[in-house]
Amino acid sequence: MSRPAVASRVPTLDDVLAARETIGGRLHRTPVFTSRTLGEILGGTALLKAELFQRTGSFKPRGALTKLAALTPEERRRGVIGISAGNHAQALAYASRLEGVDCLVVMWTGASAQKLTATRAYGADVDLAAGNPTEAFERLHELLEATGRTLVHPFDDPLVVAGQGTLALELLEDAPEADAVVVPVGGGGLLAGVATVVRALRPRARVIGVEPERAAGLHAALQAGRPVPVVPDSIADGLGAPFAGELCLEVCRERVDEVVLVSEAELAEGMRFLYGRAKLACEAAGAAATAALLAGKVSLEPGATVAAIVSGGNVAPETASDILASR
Repeated sequence: MSRPAVASRVPTLDDVLAARETIGGRLHRTPVFTSRTLGEILGGTALLKAELFQRTGSFKPRGALTKLAALTPEERRRGVIGISAGNHAQALAYASRLEGVDCLVVMWTGASAQKLTATRAYGADVDLAAGNPTEAFERLHELLEATGRTLVHPFDDPLVVAGQGTLALELLEDAPEADAVVVPVGGGGLLAGVATVVRALRPRARVIGVEPERAAGLHAALQAGRPVPVVPDSIADGLGAPFAGELCLEVCRERVDEVVLVSEAELAEGMRFLYGRAKLACEAAGAAATAALLAGKVSLEPGATVAAIVSGGNVAPETASDILASR
């Protein structure tokens, strides 16, 4: 599987601080809630960074706006292109509308109808020629060559990663005492951005990534020492990247303490917990960090303060109903 080339420089804290200046007040500063119930289960303090309240329903606009702000006038004229199961698609469409840039997004057959509808509603054109995520990246390569658009990669771009890291700046300002930060992983842009900030500002805090057993691109990459293709098949479609990014892999080697796996049943339980006990209407991908904590996948010292990122809330009512009703 070929992948479009992107710049590979690993972002620094200064890059994340610059990204915050770039996106300024154009996005929400999302809240951090305490979950007493989860804290009691863990024997410490549990915090939830509620990024599902971000514009477009996930953390993704942070990176998209940061990338678009760096476009040259010529790149703006040619327009941008992205690829996504839905959350990056919506974010890129939204950010492109703010910036007045024409946007094309590659999705694929079977992608969430709700996310597809929202992406179009924000003003983007959508290409649905691909049948699955792997084919979609091949289709992206074709369209890049044919259109001359600038790629806004969903996770493997230093500006996108820096933008995602602004979430961690907020988190550590609101909870400087955090001993561990638990992050959902798809392609790894969010994990790379969060780890960059936490390692710089709270170096003794642990950073733990969480990915589905049935979409374990980062595990495969860590084992192979390079990004390798996987075939994602998880209810957490927002974590269904067909490979982990090179930037994330490089960051993991120095800034991430551990990456753990959660089952489909554990993802569903995490989602039910957040709905029922925290009143957070998240998607399965957004529940991954909480799922890992509930399942005992993350080792914590007694009395530790742990922050779980609830990364998104874009889920169709029918899907949510099925998961919430299941046991």
